[in-house]
Amino acid sequence: MDRFLQLAALVRTVDRGSQAAAARELGVTAAMVGRYIQALEDRLGTRLLNRTTARQSLTEAGAAFYARAHGILEQMEEAETSAADRQAEPRGTLRVNAPMSFGTRHLAAAIAGFRRDNPRLRVELVLNDRVVDLVEEGYDVAVRIGRLAESGLIARRLSSCRLVVCASPGYLDRRGRPASPADLPGHDCLVYSYSSDGDIWRFHGEQGEQEVRVSGSLVANNGDALMAAALADQGIILQPSFIVGEALRDGCLLPVLPGWRLADFNIYAVYPSARHLSPKVRRFVDFLAARFRDPPPWEGDGIERPDAAE
Repeated sequence: MDRFLQLAALVRTVDRGSQAAAARELGVTAAMVGRYIQALEDRLGTRLLNRTTARQSLTEAGAAFYARAHGILEQMEEAETSAADRQAEPRGTLRVNAPMSFGTRHLAAAIAGFRRDNPRLRVELVLNDRVVDLVEEGYDVAVRIGRLAESGLIARRLSSCRLVVCASPGYLDRRGRPASPADLPGHDCLVYSYSSDGDIWRFHGEQGEQEVRVSGSLVANNGDALMAAALADQGIILQPSFIVGEALRDGCLLPVLPGWRLADFNIYAVYPSARHLSPKVRRFVDFLAARFRDPPPWEGDGIERPDAAE
């Protein structure tokens, strides 16, 4: 007798409250559901259900077995759904949220490539630097960068990114180059207002960890705005390599304190649930994971790394 049907008969009987309700869901007779459960009990050598004319309840052994059987059935259903989804062509509208700078510099081009392979799908991309509520605001998936807050969302890591302290040659010629993090309070440091660390910059080096409170003439909620100010010789910035990588390769910005390390962080795709994940979300997240896999495109040649300078 089919072991899967035995498990399904027990789990659906418990979930639906009766063998008759389980039978309707499984498309068999109530008597057949009873035979499946009896065969399962015989095979295990223990009673799983206490049966009376009025109700059925799990025995102690049945409760333990039910918990595992329920999980097994869920995994099988998810595997079947995943296999079916991969054969389905995504269609409809995919609503995506992402940070402004990452979205304009990297995600928009990625979406263009994704759309070429999925022509029946319409993508609605919303860019902002605040953390949106995916469920309440109706997003299918979001790209998030850095430390993730505790939530019920599913997160899949897409790639890594480094923080880089840098400034223009003009600024460094005028104000001098800091020799250590302790020199930064004497400089114009342009601050990202949405940083979880505020105006504290944290460094790691041979002398240990140093935390420095910085300040300057500009605070902004967008990394590209800060980079534009740095390119205009206005100060020192701490920004992710996906924003400043090209300017560093071109020599428009120069690394500051290259012997000191800053924390690396990750880029994630987050979405509300892994169960019954739609083909459009599954395919989009798989696409991003392949496109931005390590080493990501923004970590190209020309970006000086701390370990190379030590």
